[in-house]
Amino acid sequence: MKKLTATLAIITLCFISCKKEVKEETTTSVATDSVKTEEPVTEAPLDSAAQMKAWQEYATPSNPHKMLADEVGTWNCDMTFWSDANAKPEKETSVAEIKMILGGRFQEATYKGTMMGQPFEGKGTVGYNNASKEYISTFIDNMGTGMMVGRGKYNESTKSIEFDGEMADPVTAKNTKYREVYTVVDAKTRKMEMFDTKNGTEYKSMEIIMTKK
Repeated sequence: MKKLTATLAIITLCFISCKKEVKEETTTSVATDSVKTEEPVTEAPLDSAAQMKAWQEYATPSNPHKMLADEVGTWNCDMTFWSDANAKPEKETSVAEIKMILGGRFQEATYKGTMMGQPFEGKGTVGYNNASKEYISTFIDNMGTGMMVGRGKYNESTKSIEFDGEMADPVTAKNTKYREVYTVVDAKTRKMEMFDTKNGTEYKSMEIIMTKK
Protein backbone atom coordinates (compact mmCIF):
# COMPACT_ATOMS: atom_id res chain seq x y z
CA MET A 1 0.00 0.00 0.00
CA LYS A 2 2.83 2.37 0.88
CA LYS A 3 4.48 1.60 -2.45
CA LEU A 4 1.20 2.32 -4.26
CA THR A 5 0.75 5.58 -2.35
CA ALA A 6 4.32 6.63 -3.10
CA THR A 7 3.87 5.74 -6.75
CA LEU A 8 0.65 7.79 -6.98
CA ALA A 9 2.38 10.74 -5.29
CA ILE A 10 5.26 10.60 -7.77
CA ILE A 11 2.84 10.42 -10.72
CA THR A 12 0.84 13.35 -9.33
CA LEU A 13 4.00 15.47 -8.87
CA CYS A 14 5.15 14.65 -12.39
CA PHE A 15 1.70 15.55 -13.76
CA ILE A 16 1.69 18.89 -11.92
CA SER A 17 5.26 19.63 -12.99
CA CYS A 18 4.56 18.81 -16.64
CA LYS A 19 1.36 20.85 -16.60
CA LYS A 20 3.25 23.81 -15.16
CA GLU A 21 5.99 23.58 -17.79
CA VAL A 22 3.41 23.39 -20.59
CA LYS A 23 1.61 26.43 -19.15
CA GLU A 24 4.85 28.45 -18.90
CA GLU A 25 5.83 27.49 -22.43
CA THR A 26 2.39 28.49 -23.72
CA THR A 27 2.47 31.82 -21.86
CA THR A 28 5.96 32.59 -23.12
CA SER A 29 4.95 31.68 -26.64
CA VAL A 30 1.86 33.88 -26.54
CA ALA A 31 3.82 36.80 -25.05
CA THR A 32 6.51 36.42 -27.68
CA ASP A 33 3.98 36.16 -30.50
CA SER A 34 2.16 39.30 -29.27
CA VAL A 35 5.30 41.44 -29.66
CA LYS A 36 5.55 42.74 -33.18
CA THR A 37 9.01 43.42 -34.46
CA GLU A 38 9.17 46.52 -36.65
CA GLU A 39 11.87 46.76 -39.21
CA PRO A 40 13.85 50.05 -38.99
CA VAL A 41 12.98 52.51 -41.73
CA THR A 42 16.06 53.56 -43.62
CA GLU A 43 16.29 56.13 -46.36
CA ALA A 44 17.99 55.18 -49.54
CA PRO A 45 21.44 56.78 -49.67
CA LEU A 46 22.05 59.45 -52.27
CA ASP A 47 24.32 58.51 -55.09
CA SER A 48 27.65 60.32 -55.47
CA ALA A 49 26.35 62.67 -58.17
CA ALA A 50 23.41 63.80 -56.01
CA GLN A 51 25.71 64.30 -53.03
CA MET A 52 28.11 66.37 -55.11
CA LYS A 53 25.23 68.54 -56.39
CA ALA A 54 23.96 69.13 -52.84
CA TRP A 55 27.40 70.24 -51.67
CA GLN A 56 27.84 72.53 -54.67
CA GLU A 57 24.50 74.22 -54.00
CA TYR A 58 25.41 74.56 -50.33
CA ALA A 59 28.78 76.15 -51.11
CA THR A 60 27.78 78.51 -53.95
CA PRO A 61 26.78 82.11 -53.00
CA SER A 62 23.13 82.76 -53.90
CA ASN A 63 20.79 85.75 -54.25
CA PRO A 64 20.67 86.42 -50.47
CA HIS A 65 24.46 86.75 -50.55
CA LYS A 66 24.11 89.43 -53.22
CA MET A 67 21.93 91.41 -50.82
CA LEU A 68 24.69 91.17 -48.22
CA ALA A 69 27.23 92.30 -50.82
CA ASP A 70 25.15 95.42 -51.57
CA GLU A 71 26.10 96.71 -48.12
CA VAL A 72 29.85 96.72 -48.75
CA GLY A 73 31.27 100.14 -47.84
CA THR A 74 31.48 102.62 -44.96
CA TRP A 75 28.44 103.39 -42.82
CA ASN A 76 27.86 106.07 -40.18
CA CYS A 77 25.93 104.63 -37.22
CA ASP A 78 23.66 106.74 -35.02
CA MET A 79 23.05 104.56 -31.95
CA THR A 80 20.36 104.93 -29.26
CA PHE A 81 20.18 102.80 -26.10
CA TRP A 82 17.57 102.21 -23.38
CA SER A 83 18.36 100.40 -20.12
CA ASP A 84 14.67 99.57 -19.60
CA ALA A 85 11.24 100.46 -20.96
CA ASN A 86 11.00 103.74 -19.00
CA ALA A 87 14.65 104.82 -19.19
CA LYS A 88 15.85 107.95 -20.94
CA PRO A 89 17.61 107.25 -24.26
CA GLU A 90 21.38 107.44 -24.44
CA LYS A 91 23.15 108.37 -27.67
CA GLU A 92 26.42 107.13 -29.15
CA THR A 93 28.01 107.06 -32.59
CA SER A 94 30.24 104.66 -34.48
CA VAL A 95 31.48 103.89 -37.97
CA ALA A 96 31.09 100.49 -39.63
CA GLU A 97 33.34 99.14 -42.36
CA ILE A 98 31.57 96.34 -44.20
CA LYS A 99 33.15 93.85 -46.60
CA MET A 100 32.51 90.39 -47.98
CA ILE A 101 34.88 87.56 -47.05
CA LEU A 102 35.56 83.94 -47.97
CA GLY A 103 34.62 84.30 -51.62
CA GLY A 104 31.47 86.35 -51.04
CA ARG A 105 29.93 83.82 -48.65
CA PHE A 106 29.90 85.96 -45.50
CA GLN A 107 29.58 89.63 -44.63
CA GLU A 108 31.99 91.05 -42.07
CA ALA A 109 31.37 94.39 -40.34
CA THR A 110 33.89 96.15 -38.09
CA TYR A 111 32.48 98.85 -35.80
CA LYS A 112 34.54 101.56 -34.11
CA GLY A 113 33.25 104.37 -31.90
CA THR A 114 32.53 105.19 -28.26
CA MET A 115 30.38 103.46 -25.66
CA MET A 116 29.75 104.94 -22.20
CA GLY A 117 32.69 107.26 -22.76
CA GLN A 118 35.03 104.39 -23.61
CA PRO A 119 36.52 103.35 -26.96
CA PHE A 120 34.27 100.77 -28.56
CA GLU A 121 35.15 98.16 -31.15
CA GLY A 122 32.96 95.34 -32.37
CA LYS A 123 32.90 92.79 -35.16
CA GLY A 124 29.84 91.20 -36.70
CA THR A 125 29.36 88.52 -39.33
CA VAL A 126 26.23 87.68 -41.30
CA GLY A 127 25.82 84.71 -43.59
CA TYR A 128 23.02 82.97 -45.43
CA ASN A 129 22.87 79.19 -45.03
CA ASN A 130 21.74 77.73 -48.37
CA ALA A 131 20.84 74.43 -46.69
CA SER A 132 18.70 75.71 -43.79
CA LYS A 133 17.42 78.74 -45.77
CA GLU A 134 18.14 81.20 -42.97
CA TYR A 135 20.42 84.10 -42.09
CA ILE A 136 22.84 83.60 -39.20
CA SER A 137 24.53 86.51 -37.42
CA THR A 138 27.28 86.70 -34.81
CA PHE A 139 28.65 89.69 -32.90
CA ILE A 140 31.60 90.18 -30.55
CA ASP A 141 33.05 93.35 -29.05
CA ASN A 142 35.55 94.69 -26.53
CA MET A 143 32.82 95.28 -23.92
CA GLY A 144 32.57 91.59 -23.00
CA THR A 145 33.82 88.06 -23.59
CA GLY A 146 30.61 86.53 -24.91
CA MET A 147 29.23 86.10 -28.41
CA MET A 148 25.78 86.99 -29.69
CA VAL A 149 24.33 84.46 -32.13
CA GLY A 150 21.03 84.93 -33.95
CA ARG A 151 19.05 83.19 -36.70
CA GLY A 152 16.32 84.63 -38.88
CA LYS A 153 14.57 84.76 -42.24
CA TYR A 154 13.95 87.62 -44.64
CA ASN A 155 10.44 89.03 -44.90
CA GLU A 156 9.92 90.46 -48.38
CA SER A 157 6.83 92.48 -47.39
CA THR A 158 8.64 94.35 -44.60
CA LYS A 159 12.11 94.27 -46.20
CA SER A 160 13.50 93.02 -42.92
CA ILE A 161 15.14 90.08 -41.20
CA GLU A 162 13.92 89.16 -37.73
CA PHE A 163 16.63 87.40 -35.74
CA ASP A 164 16.00 85.30 -32.64
CA GLY A 165 19.13 84.75 -30.63
CA GLU A 166 20.97 84.36 -27.36
CA MET A 167 23.63 86.37 -25.56
CA ALA A 168 25.33 86.16 -22.18
CA ASP A 169 23.89 87.88 -19.11
CA PRO A 170 26.88 88.59 -16.82
CA VAL A 171 24.60 89.22 -13.82
CA THR A 172 23.03 85.74 -13.86
CA ALA A 173 25.92 84.01 -15.66
CA LYS A 174 23.33 82.47 -17.98
CA ASN A 175 22.30 83.02 -21.58
CA THR A 176 19.37 85.31 -22.23
CA LYS A 177 17.26 85.57 -25.37
CA TYR A 178 17.01 88.63 -27.58
CA ARG A 179 15.17 89.66 -30.72
CA GLU A 180 16.61 91.80 -33.50
CA VAL A 181 14.87 93.37 -36.48
CA TYR A 182 17.15 94.45 -39.32
CA THR A 183 15.34 96.58 -41.92
CA VAL A 184 16.46 97.64 -45.39
CA VAL A 185 15.01 101.18 -45.41
CA ASP A 186 16.49 102.17 -48.76
CA ALA A 187 19.71 101.76 -50.78
CA LYS A 188 21.72 103.87 -48.32
CA THR A 189 19.84 103.41 -45.06
CA ARG A 190 19.55 100.47 -42.67
CA LYS A 191 17.78 100.27 -39.31
CA MET A 192 18.73 97.79 -36.60
CA GLU A 193 16.43 97.35 -33.58
CA MET A 194 17.24 95.21 -30.58
CA PHE A 195 14.62 94.00 -28.10
CA ASP A 196 15.33 92.56 -24.65
CA THR A 197 13.04 91.27 -21.91
CA LYS A 198 12.96 92.51 -18.32
CA ASN A 199 10.50 91.26 -15.70
CA GLY A 200 8.67 89.34 -18.40
CA THR A 201 8.10 92.42 -20.60
CA GLU A 202 9.85 93.03 -23.91
CA TYR A 203 11.25 96.49 -24.58
CA LYS A 204 13.46 98.12 -27.21
CA SER A 205 16.99 98.26 -25.84
CA MET A 206 18.84 99.57 -28.90
CA GLU A 207 18.26 101.22 -32.26
CA ILE A 208 20.94 101.94 -34.83
CA ILE A 209 20.32 104.00 -37.94
CA MET A 210 23.04 103.25 -40.46
CA THR A 211 23.71 105.70 -43.31
CA LYS A 212 26.07 104.77 -46.11
CA LYS A 213 28.80 107.25 -47.01
